[in-house]
Amino acid sequence: MKTICVFNQKGGVGKTTTNINLCAYLAMEGYKILAIDMDPQGNTTSGLGFDKRKIEMSIYDVLTSDVSLKDVIKECQVVNNFYIAPSTMELAGAEVELISKDKRETILKDKLNEIKDDYDFVFIDCPPSLGFLTINALCASDSVFIPIQCEFYALEGVGQLINTVQLVKKSLNKNLDIEGVILTMYDGRTNLSNEVVSEVKKYFKDKVYETTIPRNIRLAECPSFGLPIMLYDDKCKGAESYESLAKEFLKHQKE
Repeated sequence: MKTICVFNQKGGVGKTTTNINLCAYLAMEGYKILAIDMDPQGNTTSGLGFDKRKIEMSIYDVLTSDVSLKDVIKECQVVNNFYIAPSTMELAGAEVELISKDKRETILKDKLNEIKDDYDFVFIDCPPSLGFLTINALCASDSVFIPIQCEFYALEGVGQLINTVQLVKKSLNKNLDIEGVILTMYDGRTNLSNEVVSEVKKYFKDKVYETTIPRNIRLAECPSFGLPIMLYDDKCKGAESYESLAKEFLKHQKE
């Protein structure tokens, strides 16, 4: 089992969109996938068609009480081989509750150990902040996937992000690596998008994925229908790019 954390402390960079659609394509390829929604906004949860108001037990219970991950995992109804540990608004209170706990940084890691033979890949959707929820995700992960959107302030905060990853690597999880950088909201017609691509490649070198995710209205629409892009419109540019991303990801795993 490989655990990958999808992280950027900037909001609106396409973390959840990447998490849902990459997971869905990998599941379609026959891999058994678990998505863990560590964001109190719960967008991965609702983006896969779950009503957060009806969820009785969530990742909040796993982090704050004696509940195992197996107790909260739900099967995604729209894609086979795809499972989710859902999030609800309760998770927003977990930051405060974790302060007083022993080994609070590694709670998720310890809980994941109980299911390490059950899945091929685990993807963790992080909140856009650097609290205990994100630290738990980074401690539990083998690697970090960083979505960066092609806009003017793209690289602002990337230094801080890398510092966070290095700090966790140094003190809490020495095996943590950068899985890759994925450029989102790309528009090849603009100079800005192309400038951002070359800046990001200069900074991250061979960690940058060849596949870029375009600005695409269908990608923005599909979460409100609770569907991954391939079930909403499998012919659109967004679907093609996430399918290509999944193939590139699997190629990297074999290497």
